Amino acid sequence: MPKRPTSRRSQRRAPTTPTPAEKTCRGKTPPTQTSFQREFTTKRRGEISELAFALAAARHGFGISRPYGDSERYDIILDPSHLPSVIPTPIPGKVRRQRAQWRDPLSASTIPRLIRVQVKSSTQLFQGLYRVNAGRRLNRRVVPYQPAEIDFLAAYIIPEDSWFILPLPHILGQTSLLFRPKKSSLPGLYDSYREAWPLLYQPDGLVFA
Repeated sequence: MPKRPTSRRSQRRAPTTPTPAEKTCRGKTPPTQTSFQREFTTKRRGEISELAFALAAARHGFGISRPYGDSERYDIILDPSHLPSVIPTPIPGKVRRQRAQWRDPLSASTIPRLIRVQVKSSTQLFQGLYRVNAGRRLNRRVVPYQPAEIDFLAAYIIPEDSWFILPLPHILGQTSLLFRPKKSSLPGLYDSYREAWPLLYQPDGLVFA
């Protein structure tokens, strides 16, 4: 018995389910990252942020060191001992207060001190604010840093290439910080800490050894 001729409609290729790569090419949502990919991306971003901070601090005249291994809570060690002391011009009626705020140039070179800095970064906006994790993980929960662990937290806003220099006593107990974008017309809680590198010269009048 002769075979019936196949119609053109039956010769058409059956539709197939598009692959994740095809979905991405068509403008649809890319596949979700695996836990390894997320960890790798976060770790690489942290490494780049630490390098960026080291370069910025070196440009401000600080000596730069790194701890050996990953056991310490801080990422960068700053040595400001060789920086020249800056004494502002006295203003009548405020001389005593200025002297209390600025260190004696004769004793500056005789008091060694090192400043421990934890570097954090952010790339995305959350409800119009940049969110920065200001804590560390302990037994599957986030806890704030303690004064015995670090002295400063440096928050790097990557899209703006800007830094927030925060003394730990000013954010003690916080595990998350929110920063307003540079172009925002609204005041931010931490605006006074944006590019506040002078705080590292004499942080809160404290001497770290």
